[in-house]
Amino acid sequence: MDRSPSVITQVTRDEEDNAARREDAAPEVSPSRKHRGRGLLRSLFCCLCSRESEPRPLKNNAPLLVEENGSLSKVPAKPLLPQLKLNDAGKICVVIDLDETLVHSSFKPVNNADFIIPVEIDGTVHQVYVLKRPHVDEFLRRMGEMFECVLFTASLAKYADPVSDLLDKWGAFQSRLFRESCVFHKGNYVKDLSRLGRDLNKVIIIDNSPASYIFHPENAVPVASWFDDMSDTELLDLIPFFERLSKVDDIYDVLQQQQQQQQQQRTSS
Repeated sequence: MDRSPSVITQVTRDEEDNAARREDAAPEVSPSRKHRGRGLLRSLFCCLCSRESEPRPLKNNAPLLVEENGSLSKVPAKPLLPQLKLNDAGKICVVIDLDETLVHSSFKPVNNADFIIPVEIDGTVHQVYVLKRPHVDEFLRRMGEMFECVLFTASLAKYADPVSDLLDKWGAFQSRLFRESCVFHKGNYVKDLSRLGRDLNKVIIIDNSPASYIFHPENAVPVASWFDDMSDTELLDLIPFFERLSKVDDIYDVLQQQQQQQQQQRTSS
């Protein structure tokens, strides 16, 4: 079996449906929805591993940096982000995921792909076909005007960097973080917001995978995984919410209300 490193963090439609069914059956289990594929997909696609039942972390109570062997690092980690620019003082930092949040990528040819990215893996160049989520252009342009925006993906830079170059026409992303900036925790690549070097009451993460922000669920704005539904309006619908959020001093009350509303919508649907 080919065990070369995976490149893209991704979830398939079937896996998303299966995860949703499991979540309905066991709502207290922490979801993790990016699983391994087979054959070439297994060798190229990163996964977030199986769902685990564990206590919900307390607000801003991320564990110490966890090494892949399970030991705790004794060396304080350098902040992942550079010092905040003077003209961004007071702005909220919004961390934005890439795959299934802003785009969907595939190694299978897609006729209507917005981008085709060549990625070299073990001496072989593979073509990655990238679809943009509807309204992503307007979403990124507006977010870049209001916030300090950071791309944070568990995919490798050799894939995600060229995608970001083509996707972000307005320079909304002031920083880009890739897999090496994640914490490997219980089989998952987790985005530890406490390592950014920003006050956590001024940090928001937008991500389709709850496992990605399991250390800081109170800082999250969850979005549904997107594959190819061109009638999707989730990014467009989020803009008014973020326009309101950009004016608050503390994010937690607003995010708690948003999460409660989303939970009610999922329950009623």
